[in-house]
Amino acid sequence: MTRSALPRIALLALIWGSAFLWIKLADRGFSAVEVTLARLALGAAVLFIIVRVRREAVPRSGWLWAHIAVAALFANAVPYLLFAVAEQTVDSSTAGIINATTPLWSVTSWQAAGLITGFAGAVLIFTPWHTAGGLLSAGGLECLAASISYAVSYIYMDRFLARRGIGAVVLSACQLAAAAVMLAITLAVSGAQTPHVTTEDVAAIAVLGIIGTGLAYVLNYQIITSEGATVASTVTYLLPVVAIVLGVLVLGETITMITLAGIALVLAGVALTRRRVKPASGDHRVE
Repeated sequence: MTRSALPRIALLALIWGSAFLWIKLADRGFSAVEVTLARLALGAAVLFIIVRVRREAVPRSGWLWAHIAVAALFANAVPYLLFAVAEQTVDSSTAGIINATTPLWSVTSWQAAGLITGFAGAVLIFTPWHTAGGLLSAGGLECLAASISYAVSYIYMDRFLARRGIGAVVLSACQLAAAAVMLAITLAVSGAQTPHVTTEDVAAIAVLGIIGTGLAYVLNYQIITSEGATVASTVTYLLPVVAIVLGVLVLGETITMITLAGIALVLAGVALTRRRVKPASGDHRVE
């Protein structure tokens, strides 16, 4: 990792880690579907402006758009909506912590130790033996389901969308647009609630969509391009820290020593799942 990458990684962690705070604030004035739709639409608008400025081509293949739609479902529509719903009943810091379990759900068999370690951390975070609103609560399961959906999307995109010569910004813009259409249909079916919003609610959605969704994708792409995907992925370890600090300072949420121990286990599990084994001279070395 170059020294110049550190400020960008820190900024990306701040943007993505604060997303859980903005969701919590936006939930106070809008329904979960409205929050998610606005986030997707604003993020897509930002990215398509960049695509237009760069004069990049948007895919026209129907088959490719079908793959984009599936990726948008699992990478954007489902997890974004689940986190918005979950934060109606769980703390923003808890949602941020569970989001860090995403890499655990796409592991190979030899990485089972990482999965077990990370899941043990998730159990500690929710302390189900102390409260009925823990891991098996609706909010807890929604957070876990959102993280699993992210993992499914990574596997799908790697198989069907990666290495097709499509720019990351173009692909991200198309995915967000496709997901926004899905949420628009969902809102039309479920119906919009009577608005009782404040300036704070509107500002939270604007920051979440424009900065937390649109510009964050661009920043992440820049880090991947200049430093590589491995360096970019280190932001995963910083998101829970940001979510916890903002949750405590802004929303007055509380964090216990047991929760901190759970975070340590989650991140240790993620670290284990990201180790790679390479055979060399008849032996195996872990990098």
